[in-house]
Amino acid sequence: MGQVFLYALNAVLPILLLAALGYGLRRLKFADDAFFLKANKLVFRVFLPLLLYCNIYEIESLRDVRWSAVGYCAAAVLALYGIGVLLARLLIPDRLQKGPFIQCVYRSNCAIVGIPLADALGGAPAVAFTAVATAVTIPLFNTLAVICLSRYAGEKKPSALQTFVRTLKNPLIIAVFLGIVTVGVRMLLPKNPMGEPWFSLARDCPFFFSALSIASKAATPLALVVLGARFDFSAVKALRKQITLGVLMRLVFAPLFAIGGAVLLSHFGVLPMSRVEYPALVAIFASPIAVSSSVMVSEIGGDDQLGAQYVVWTSAASMVSLFITVFIMRSFGIL
Repeated sequence: MGQVFLYALNAVLPILLLAALGYGLRRLKFADDAFFLKANKLVFRVFLPLLLYCNIYEIESLRDVRWSAVGYCAAAVLALYGIGVLLARLLIPDRLQKGPFIQCVYRSNCAIVGIPLADALGGAPAVAFTAVATAVTIPLFNTLAVICLSRYAGEKKPSALQTFVRTLKNPLIIAVFLGIVTVGVRMLLPKNPMGEPWFSLARDCPFFFSALSIASKAATPLALVVLGARFDFSAVKALRKQITLGVLMRLVFAPLFAIGGAVLLSHFGVLPMSRVEYPALVAIFASPIAVSSSVMVSEIGGDDQLGAQYVVWTSAASMVSLFITVFIMRSFGIL
């Protein structure tokens, strides 16, 4: 258990340290606001899309996947989104704060925090399933984010067509789509005598794939540094209610709802789950809100200060909540 806690701690603590670096650089006037604004655009439009594409490209095979569990993950995300929309209408009066709050309810950091955590809990089989599940949930996360942020970005509600077009033009959506197409084409291509695909980007164009991989690794640290630079502690007091509610929904309600529901369905034989799938549920539903959520708030519209606060505070609190979640699941023999 101590080792699992250390894995969770090591996954979350770098987020806080890199955000602290960005905050310190801004306090030291190392760069002005214009620099961090441009860096924010660079992360959203270039580096994060590259990261998503490379993550999806790493999926080797879609065979032998328990697709019912993948479908459950998608359904749970949609249910949490609906709950977030309802609570935003009832409890969040400020229009610009509704989008960031909704994201905090349903969206997690399954790519950066969740996958290392799944590895600690279930090893290579759990990571393989988590990769497939996130290939479904990450596009869903981003599509729903574009919808809710566009809806509450301004005083005028966008039309369904405008929201749809904006979703299709989102760089993260485009990257995920291209990644899925690449994997699909690779699986359909005839095999060579060694049983490998006829063409592989990593094997046949290693210089190009290496360049993509190297560039994609800049996404997380740069996003976190920019996030920290935009963090304003003076805003905590004014946003205390919204921050507390968002943190509780992300780290307490979401895992209780999604993981608890899966445990019940598995117990009654409706949806069988194993120690391969449960780590993915922890990765997707118990991890803090995604770093890119704050970037999207800045780019599309909404209270970007609240979005930044959610990333920092859910990341900090998740060091405790993840330990509690894993401890309970281990105690009942689920993990």
